[in-house]
Amino acid sequence: MNTKPFFATLALTAALAVPSFAQETMKTKSDTDKTKTKADGMTTKTKMSDDGKMKVKGKSEAGDKMKSKTKPREDMKMKDGSMGTATSGGVMVGGAMMTANKDIVDNAAASADHTTLVAAVKAAGLVETLKSAGPFTVFAPTNAAFDKLPAGTVASLLTPEMKPTLTKILTYHVVPGRLMAADLKDGQVLTTVEGEQLTVMKNAGGVMIKDAKGGMAKVAIANAVSSNGVTHVVDTVLMPAK
Repeated sequence: MNTKPFFATLALTAALAVPSFAQETMKTKSDTDKTKTKADGMTTKTKMSDDGKMKVKGKSEAGDKMKSKTKPREDMKMKDGSMGTATSGGVMVGGAMMTANKDIVDNAAASADHTTLVAAVKAAGLVETLKSAGPFTVFAPTNAAFDKLPAGTVASLLTPEMKPTLTKILTYHVVPGRLMAADLKDGQVLTTVEGEQLTVMKNAGGVMIKDAKGGMAKVAIANAVSSNGVTHVVDTVLMPAK
């Protein structure tokens, strides 16, 4: 079985008609087992070997670095001797291990706590965008976070008529580049794919994200690394001002 991942290079401006996204510069170079992506001041290199082992390295212009390694478990060998795709390491979210050999969407789909978010991403037509090379930083609301919204809100947002609004809300949770928890500083202002801003508030109690309307979301689980970015689980849906 060929376990080498396929990293689609998708022009983001074609996937999302938002001005801020069009301003991002992204360059990707890849072959059958290596991918190199430059975006938002971050260079990310991914390498997959024939035995299924994966290495992901990232370096920002400021010199910050990240590394992640995964390898198939021995008990995932197939009858034909090939390796499955399960890996060791990663962060546990919603009863599933988030690993760097999967993209953001595939990792989220495995989490029992993010079924509403995955349904929303599909309804907004953002699956291919969030499966592209990125990298992205995603603040991912849990099912419980969506349940905090007024009754009927989620059902309404998932209708075809509300797709523009849903897309706006979802892209407000996405920041270009790979920002690990260590990269988030108190008072830092993040410009989202949607175009508006989020503010980081960091103290001894953890990391909070403040939205444009003054709402606060707590980072419950940080640094769920994927092949095309990183996800931070939040307990509240962030809302843009417009």
